[in-house]
Amino acid sequence: MKIFGVEKLSDSPWLNLFQVTYRLEGRDPRRWTLATRRSIPRCASGRFETPDAVIIAAFHRRRRKLVVIRECRVPLAGVEYGFPAGLVDMGESIEHAAGRELVEETGLSVVNVLKISPPLYTSAGITDESISLVYVECDGEPSAASQGRSEQIEVLFVSAAEAACLCTDPTLKFDARAWLVIERFAATGRLVATGAPASVDC
Repeated sequence: MKIFGVEKLSDSPWLNLFQVTYRLEGRDPRRWTLATRRSIPRCASGRFETPDAVIIAAFHRRRRKLVVIRECRVPLAGVEYGFPAGLVDMGESIEHAAGRELVEETGLSVVNVLKISPPLYTSAGITDESISLVYVECDGEPSAASQGRSEQIEVLFVSAAEAACLCTDPTLKFDARAWLVIERFAATGRLVATGAPASVDC
């Protein structure tokens, strides 16, 4: 694929639309409209190494439960079940962003980072937004004191059995990535796989 041009279609502080002119090998030029949080879309800048945001899958050490949040989401006209999440600031490490966002959205503190995913793409048909999924152990008591005026978040502590009930309730709206982690936690009782990894030739 070759990118020929990028035209900005909107001017908002957090998210904008761009029209990208591109061509697949042996085909005529075409256009694609996408949303991005960046000043230049990743497809034009070639910068794919740093995620826009973190999603924090947290296991509470003392309670021995998974931290799940219920958050009001405007596009859904209601609440979504998911994990604490937020944007990575310029120059900020993924670990620091995860710790900061967990405190801001729940009042809980990271005590151990277990695993960090590479940048993952949320919906590549419409946006170049990427996230890193950060698996952590946490402690503390929940507090909503630091939530912004635009946020309404409820913190839930979920056992494996409770996670299974959530995942099978068709009336609930889930963040797709969180649903996958919650379903695995329901099946195994663990946040991340343990033991030696299988031998894989990549």
